[in-house]
Amino acid sequence: MIDVQQLTKRYAAKTAVDDISFEVHPREILGFLGPNGAGKSTTLRILTGYLAATSGRVTVNGRDVFKEPGAVKRATGYMPETVPLYPEMRVEEYLSYRAALKKVPRARRRKAVDSTLERCRIGDVRRSIIGQLSKGYRQRVGLADSLVADPEILVLDEPTIGLDPNQIRQTRELIRELGCERTVILSSHILPEVEAVCSRVLIINKGRLVGQGRPDELRAAMTSREATIELEVRDPAGVAAATFKAVQGVRQLTDPTALGDNVFSLTLKADPDPGVRERLFDATVANGMKLRGLAARSFTLEDVFVQITTSEAPAEEPAAPEATGGAA
Repeated sequence: MIDVQQLTKRYAAKTAVDDISFEVHPREILGFLGPNGAGKSTTLRILTGYLAATSGRVTVNGRDVFKEPGAVKRATGYMPETVPLYPEMRVEEYLSYRAALKKVPRARRRKAVDSTLERCRIGDVRRSIIGQLSKGYRQRVGLADSLVADPEILVLDEPTIGLDPNQIRQTRELIRELGCERTVILSSHILPEVEAVCSRVLIINKGRLVGQGRPDELRAAMTSREATIELEVRDPAGVAAATFKAVQGVRQLTDPTALGDNVFSLTLKADPDPGVRERLFDATVANGMKLRGLAARSFTLEDVFVQITTSEAPAEEPAAPEATGGAA
């Protein structure tokens, strides 16, 4: 569906995207992750034909993005992080205008707009002026814009910014539905959202691809390298920190947090060895402490993301020129 080979984008002496290659498969919901300035938005703008690359090759449905940008744009619905809307237009009027620009046949245009309004749950503001809407509603108008021409591919850059929890849940459900019908690339800083929705993720840092795979694969790989253990103990003598640091397999220990009445909580980083927990239990008993809780914490996608991307500070991603109107 989408094939990216050795993609690079430079701005003068700054490299925003550095020789990355990946594929996106049909009807896949792909999470595209990275810190601020990592090159995510630059990559998405290149994939959708709105920004030229310095080098590399991108094909969408076998069409070269750089040679046939018009065909790629017709196959792609793109919602940028900052949605370029016309604030003086009414929602229904705007979507009809956008449908015309995207060459939706006149005979199907009304049905396309009505269907999109309903699907994005903005039918209640169809006659409202866009500039008078809340940020959450404007985000959903931007999502409706990306859907109105019924594209095969959706590229969504931070689609839930400004939404309240109920709207986020509704948008998450909509993205799942859309993934059954078309290919979706989702960029978001809300990692639990990505973990709940995406079948596979790519992680980019400082313009380079530094991780990829299914969320469960990435979590399993991290679990095989390190364990996080959470303890709660009653420690009248104040020996917990020194005791646990000396246990074989413990790599790092947080300072005890007092919970009251000589009860403390601690978090340990340890070898991925189940025997570490047994040794911690034995050390607790041997040193006169009472164990109130001991558990290995499961890693999340956020844990994986932090570990992969915090080895060095990310480079700043150059800002794109401001759009003057919606992308066709």
